[in-house]
Amino acid sequence: MPKITALAITLNEEENVKRYVQSLSFADEIIFIDSNSTDATVAIAKELGVTVIQRNFDDFSSQRSFAIQQAKNDWILFFDLDETISPELGKEIVSMISQNDFTSFYIKNDFFFMGKQIKHGGWQSKKSIKVFNKNFCKYNGDLVHENIETNGKIGVLKGRMAHHGYKNFDHYNNKLNLYSKLEAKTLYQKNIRPNFYHFFIRPMSFFMGRYLGRFGFLDGKEGFILSYVHTFAVFKRYLLLWLMYRKIE
Repeated sequence: MPKITALAITLNEEENVKRYVQSLSFADEIIFIDSNSTDATVAIAKELGVTVIQRNFDDFSSQRSFAIQQAKNDWILFFDLDETISPELGKEIVSMISQNDFTSFYIKNDFFFMGKQIKHGGWQSKKSIKVFNKNFCKYNGDLVHENIETNGKIGVLKGRMAHHGYKNFDHYNNKLNLYSKLEAKTLYQKNIRPNFYHFFIRPMSFFMGRYLGRFGFLDGKEGFILSYVHTFAVFKRYLLLWLMYRKIE
């Protein structure tokens, strides 16, 4: 059976470390690339045998690519600490990579927001490559919403992971703020200048598409709040871009 390295980028995840490590106990090594956590994340991880490497955060692709370079093994599991890997999913991962027919695998996502599973609005259909062979795959270099590029055969696992990305409103909003900053930086590097469309039409179309077009309203108050805060994050992306061009902080 191929050996496996589980990787994660961390920042103040003390409440998730033990569950995460236990769920990935089948991995041959676990490595955290930590962005200077101020809670007990590092201490708990080291007690559980995790290798912790400190690295200042610059962007997601760079952080993840650096993590891959630290892995001793070819097969990589790259889950976030707020994503739950069930025992059944773990067994399926081990079984599938042993067949050697694929270079990477998509895993579908059950998304929870404010304690409720979100089943509409497009959030429920997300899938991403979380299991891959590093010899055939790499991150695409996007500063945010980074994706794996692979030149091999991609499989889809039957098991689903649960994503509990919401701790509290401030934490979730801060995460969206980070995404907006990195997306604005990407647009600035591409010399894209914001205009009427970006400030008014783009956020409105995003909200209408998520909340109405993809039936986000069927998720009740949580569906509205989720669509609204993400819509504001879209607006803030272009506001930050506008400020960059004017050299205003």
